[in-house]
This record gives sequence, C-alpha cells and structure tokens, in this order.
Amino acid sequence: DHHASHAASAFYASPFDDAATLTVDGVGEWATAAIGRGRRAGPGAAFELSLDVEMRYPHSLGLLYSAFTAYLGFEVNEGEYKVMGLAPYGEPRYAEAIRKMIEPFADGSFRLDLDWFAFHRDPARSFSGRFEEEFGPARAPESGDPAGDKRLCDIAASVQLVCEELMLGLANEARRRTGSPRLCLAGGVALNAVSNERLLRETKFESIWIQPAGGDAGGALGAALYAANALGPTPLARYEMKSAALGAEYPAADAAAALKAAGLPFTELKGEDELCGSVAELIAQGKVVGWHQGRSEWGPRALGQRSILADPRPAAMKDTVNAKIKFREMYRPFAPSITAGAAAEWFDLPGSPAPDPYRFMLATAKTRVERRDKLAAVTHAD
Repeated sequence: DHHASHAASAFYASPFDDAATLTVDGVGEWATAAIGRGRRAGPGAAFELSLDVEMRYPHSLGLLYSAFTAYLGFEVNEGEYKVMGLAPYGEPRYAEAIRKMIEPFADGSFRLDLDWFAFHRDPARSFSGRFEEEFGPARAPESGDPAGDKRLCDIAASVQLVCEELMLGLANEARRRTGSPRLCLAGGVALNAVSNERLLRETKFESIWIQPAGGDAGGALGAALYAANALGPTPLARYEMKSAALGAEYPAADAAAALKAAGLPFTELKGEDELCGSVAELIAQGKVVGWHQGRSEWGPRALGQRSILADPRPAAMKDTVNAKIKFREMYRPFAPSITAGAAAEWFDLPGSPAPDPYRFMLATAKTRVERRDKLAAVTHAD
C-alpha cells in the first residue's frame, strides 16, 4: 500500500530499532496520512511495521496545501516548495480564515470543509470560487512576481503556518499513541523543511529521521525494504540510509570525453587537495561552480553530488545564481553547506537533534544574529 511504502522507506532506512512513523501527503489509494510503529523484538529478529490509524481522502493536508499552491499561480505537485519559499515575505494575516476551512479533532486529525475545494469534483481544479470571495483574485499561472504582491505573500505565510500547526498535531498524536521517543517521517509533506524545524523544536521526540526521497519516488525503496523484512531476516533487512548518493555514477574519463566532444576547454587537476583548493579560490573570487562527484542524489535535494556552489557571504550572490544560472524566481532561497561540527556556531539548531534532517537538507534553522552579515546569500527573508 502507498502509505505502508512511505512508512517503510523511512523506518527501515533509519538507524532506529523502535520508532513511531508518520506519513503525510496528498493521497495514496484512499489514505492521506497514517500513524504507525516500527520495531523488532530483539537483536537478530525481523523488523515489524504496522500502520495503526489513518486519515482518508478527501481530508488531506497535502491537498489543502496544493489548493493554495494552485491559487497562488504555481503548478500542483511541483510548486509547493515555491509557496514555502514565498511565505517568509509575508505575514500570516489570513491564517484564521484558513483555519475556518478545517474542523480539527483532539487526535490531530481533521476534516476539510469541501465547499472551499474542487479537487474532489474536478481533477483540473483544486479550489472553489469561495477562495476568491475570501482572499481576492487568484494569481494567473506563473505570471508576474508574487513576492512583489503583499497579499499573495501573506496568503503563502498563512497556509504555511496552518500546515505547521496541523503537522504538529499529527506528530504529537504519533508520540502519544506509540509512546516512542523516535519518529520516522515520509510523504510529500515531509519535505516541508520549515514545518520539520518546528517538529524538531516543539514535539517531545528525541530524534526524528526523515526520508530524503519523501515523495512518491521514495515508495520504491519502501516497497523493497518492506518485502525484504516480510521475507525474514536478510542482509537488506538491516539497512541504514546514511547517504542519498544512490544514483548514477560517471568516472572522470567520461567527463573528459564529454568535454572533448563538446569542444570545451578543461584542465585535469592532480588529486583532491588541488581540486578543492582550486574550487575554493574560484568561489572566493565570486565565481559560481558546477560540482559533480560520485553517484547522483536520490530525492529532490542537491546534496553535493550534483550541486551549484557559490560564496554564501555577499547578498548579491543569491540574485546572481537565481537569475543567471538557475533561471528561477528571485525570492527562492539557497541552502548553506557546513561541517556538522561547526554548524552550531553559525546556526541556531534545535536542541540536540539527530543530524539527519540537516544532513539531507530537510529542516531549516535560523542564522545566528551575529553571523547574518557574513551569510547574506543564504539567510532568507525571515
């Protein structure tokens, strides 16, 4: 099943022998969110995973967020991360209006007032006319700059806040229901890095592990690991995903051949020290570097296997990379890369979380006040 695959992709790939699982997305079969638990009886025993309670279509946090994604002029199932990036430019002054669309329950579940939505009647439409009655005209798809429209920014901030509140409710119920101090998280909503930071800060979980390919692609790994464990203890049954570098790999000779074929000049450097020194010098000079090493990332985040590298210090660098290299919206943020040992010196990290949400670019953190002028390109609007 869809949500069993999501849960398996997180629990069976985590370092935990016992954990609550929470999966939240648009919809898979009929489920839109599920809480369960994974564990094994003892060393050498097979792992077991059960989903104990679920929410069902059409009541869905993923579809609520997607309806606002469409209203804000972005593509559903593609532009949700743009809403998250736009939200810091606004104030959540519409949050109460959005809460009126939702009937919450004490166990963290909720029902949507379907008068506001159209996705259950028309696959081509996400929201009904009530959206425009309440919030004003929808933005035409991919038109203009939404960051220049205070109303649109405030709507993005509002739905982001409500998303965070609902995720906290579901996570707290997973903690209450299972009693486990560890949480494994998957599903498309698990890729909302701002929401994940609040889970790290505000829930009673000691450790949270999030599947880097939290969307539907991650179901492939989940289904495989679920089967491996269902068949009994096997080498695959104890798999810990410490890296997302699971994709294709190309040797240096292939890169050289491709450059030659394209007629592009290149220099071959001797060893990693010379390579890293040369790249660091280019970055310090304000150059932008395309970095390719090892196997490609699996999942939506560029984690140093196929990444664009630039100096995080000057504010203008954000605009340079957005406009001239990625050809994307100017309000979109960038992630900094830092050694784990130095992270707490530069960022306000929540407590002592497991490193994995940050290792896989799955949670945000505020830049420390005294460091912000030194990290202007990667410190977002808020």
